[in-house]
Amino acid sequence: MNRVTSTDYDSPVGPVLLTFVDDALVRLDVAHEGLDRSRAEIAARLGVVPDPDPAPGADLVRQLDEYFDGARQAFDVPLDWRLVRGFARAALEATLEIPYGETAAYGEVAVMAGAPGAARAVGTACASSPFSIVVPVHRVVRADGSIGEYGGHPEVKRHLLDLEGAVRDAGGLRAAG
Repeated sequence: MNRVTSTDYDSPVGPVLLTFVDDALVRLDVAHEGLDRSRAEIAARLGVVPDPDPAPGADLVRQLDEYFDGARQAFDVPLDWRLVRGFARAALEATLEIPYGETAAYGEVAVMAGAPGAARAVGTACASSPFSIVVPVHRVVRADGSIGEYGGHPEVKRHLLDLEGAVRDAGGLRAAG
């Protein structure tokens, strides 16, 4: 039997619910609608109410603090992919290859994931990612460089890209450096 736990994290982009199955992150949810709603959603998806326990998430909390302080560029946490199916996983894994401070277009990520022409599917995968921030879907932008909606919260995406130093040009964003 797997142990499902959760802990709250107060981030600069809003409250975050971190949910773990054993020691692997199964969902990082920026709780725009509140932590209680996020808890209810993950309980419905997993079929179990997570036990409140900060211990499994302690290392990720430290890494998130470092990330938001500008001292971390990538996360080292085991991921539990049970909430991701099919091409969505390939798309999310491809976003892990986008360097800190850089962006890639949805179509570029589709090519990286082995499915040229699947830009819309990449958008769907990014919008439904259970690993926001840790799997850097915020680095995926529209072909014209504009940032897009980011699950209805483009201000969060802009904050993360600004934190990482992605530089805006007249059309939107371009890689830093």
